[in-house]
Amino acid sequence: MKRVTTLVMLSLLLLVTPIYAAAPSPMLVYVDQSNHSFIPLRLLSSYGGITLSMTAADKKIEITQGNTRLTLFVGQTTAKVNDQPVRMPDAPFTNNGSTYVPLQFISQHLNLQVSWQKEISAVRIQQGATSVTLPVLTGKLPGSTSPITTAHHTFKVGSRTFSAKVVTISMLHPKVSLNVALAGNTIGKVEDLSRIAKRNQAIVAINGTFFDAYTKSSYKIPYGYLVSHGKMLKKSSGDQRTVFSYDANHLAELISGPAFEQRLSQGNVDGALQAGPRLVTNGQVTLNVKAEGFKDPKIRTGGAARSALGITRDHKLILLTTGGATIPQLAQIMKQAGAYQAMNLDGGASSGLYYNGSYLTTPGRQISNALIVKYQ
Repeated sequence: MKRVTTLVMLSLLLLVTPIYAAAPSPMLVYVDQSNHSFIPLRLLSSYGGITLSMTAADKKIEITQGNTRLTLFVGQTTAKVNDQPVRMPDAPFTNNGSTYVPLQFISQHLNLQVSWQKEISAVRIQQGATSVTLPVLTGKLPGSTSPITTAHHTFKVGSRTFSAKVVTISMLHPKVSLNVALAGNTIGKVEDLSRIAKRNQAIVAINGTFFDAYTKSSYKIPYGYLVSHGKMLKKSSGDQRTVFSYDANHLAELISGPAFEQRLSQGNVDGALQAGPRLVTNGQVTLNVKAEGFKDPKIRTGGAARSALGITRDHKLILLTTGGATIPQLAQIMKQAGAYQAMNLDGGASSGLYYNGSYLTTPGRQISNALIVKYQ
């Protein structure tokens, strides 16, 4: 009897406790074709003193803060402020399970301070001590666009033509997630890039940062910061190299090594990978290999197989591999590929790009870490 009771209780527990809870889709500021901005309703729960309720039957939204009560209706421009009817220029709407409300109307009545962050194509929305920075997307919402595309491109740099494999990921797509993965889930191990991808159920993977590939020891340490799901996997030695960083809303940016730990301490880094040198800044080639501390001729002067990542103005992640390029040539390639910000990854025999079960570029050795993309 006791065993039957235990089984019944376990069955009930499984009914109310999900085995797997999917991460919420990234929040963003959406700008429509009329240049009107909308924010996800759930963003407002980030600020103290704001309460939200939504009635599915009549699509009624209530937002309350102190003595202010806003009443909106999905699909309607008529709203109420403390029961007084007002008309908004834009109506709330739903998309892919998220409800969006007009930013101008909400910020006006809840005293939200809004500022534009040009370099990262984002908006900072602040109330009191609470500040949230969201990526801005113009045009189509990401759920209606292709999340991942692949291409084989050629790029002309000077008198040379380079063949490149390119995977482009819509980072704001609700079914896309990013992560930094270790070989064998352990610092110091190495593993095939395809194995890292398959073990993590990733659809895309590219080799990550540099590591001690030539030591005779079985312990092959990676160099630089590695962060996964907000947890520091590997701390940097304090060098100057560039860090690729992204938050829970997939707002990605490139940060200098010295500035990264302060950013990490603010608690808004979900993942990060330090490599470099930086190739493109705000759409222009910017190289300072010496200032980032690189001394290896393979980086400073030589040509080799290369891997790089770039970020576009509309929050797409460009992952690219090519062969025989110098770092200045790689910078020109990434600019031509459409990167607004870009940096170099480990190269040579480490260079590899995996997509949907097979290699687009096959690495010449096992690697220490990778940037991976999942699609669910």
